[in-house]
Amino acid sequence: MNFGFTDEQLALAATVRDVLRTHCPPAALRSERRPAWEQLAALGFFGLLAPPEADGLGLGLADVLPALEETGRACLPGPVVETAVVAPYLLPDNPKLASGALCVTVLPPGQAYAPDADLADLLLVARDGGWRLVARESARESVRLVPRSGVDPCRPVFEVAFDDSEELDGPAAPALRRAAVATAAQLIGVARELLAVTVAYARVRTQFGAAIGSFQAVKHQLADAAVAVEFAAPLVHRAALSVDGAAGTADGDVSAAKAAAGEAAVLAARVALQAHGAIGYTEELDLRFWLARAWSLSAAYGTTAAHRERVRTAVLDGDLRRWP
Repeated sequence: MNFGFTDEQLALAATVRDVLRTHCPPAALRSERRPAWEQLAALGFFGLLAPPEADGLGLGLADVLPALEETGRACLPGPVVETAVVAPYLLPDNPKLASGALCVTVLPPGQAYAPDADLADLLLVARDGGWRLVARESARESVRLVPRSGVDPCRPVFEVAFDDSEELDGPAAPALRRAAVATAAQLIGVARELLAVTVAYARVRTQFGAAIGSFQAVKHQLADAAVAVEFAAPLVHRAALSVDGAAGTADGDVSAAKAAAGEAAVLAARVALQAHGAIGYTEELDLRFWLARAWSLSAAYGTTAAHRERVRTAVLDGDLRRWP
């Protein structure tokens, strides 16, 4: 199977990258909650997965992976995956999603807090194997949010309580698979940016009269992180194809992708912090935003440990010939 992206998919990612570089620079992470969202909405980003009947493009998840990776590379704040990936799947008939007029967040099963709930017009709550829709846009007084401490300053979390909700048709699992794959794509983007910043820093930071990038210990750590990212990226692509095709092996593919992407991003964060030293997590450097994003997204939609357990189950309960 050819895992290469098409020219159209790469062109979409390049366009998103240009928009984010202009409207979501690192300085915006310090002062804005949703930088570049209006520009992405005008581009049609939030309607990429929505069906044509709802003014979307009806693309598959694999088609938008490079664009989602760019949102991770830019550390784009706001519930991107929830609004652009989960909501079009669960609410395919809502034309406001494609226009960017609605902001959506998700409270997954087993998770106590919902990210960016204060920005959301709609909350999707996974309960009892299904979904409940909570509309803040029309009944804000019936929804109570309590801010809680979180590791990511650009992804604040909230405890959610509500009085009224609407039950949605369909199980929770398919939408959660898509969310996990999209989050894995963002993690790949985060890891690539951490590596790029660290390599650039290692070339100019000197110790003992030489650039630290010339030291074997630094080279090996950067190489290990780069290899982890390059091994994880095809797994994310494979998982997106499995989800789009509703393959019977989707659960194992999704968990393998999320676990590998999370481990690669956390490794890249650790190497970046070690190379920069203590200054890496101070207010002075923007690096702290990407460090926090790697840590927060690696735990979103299932921790690495949880997904590794699912991969183990898929291997032992399935056709072992499929796993080299």
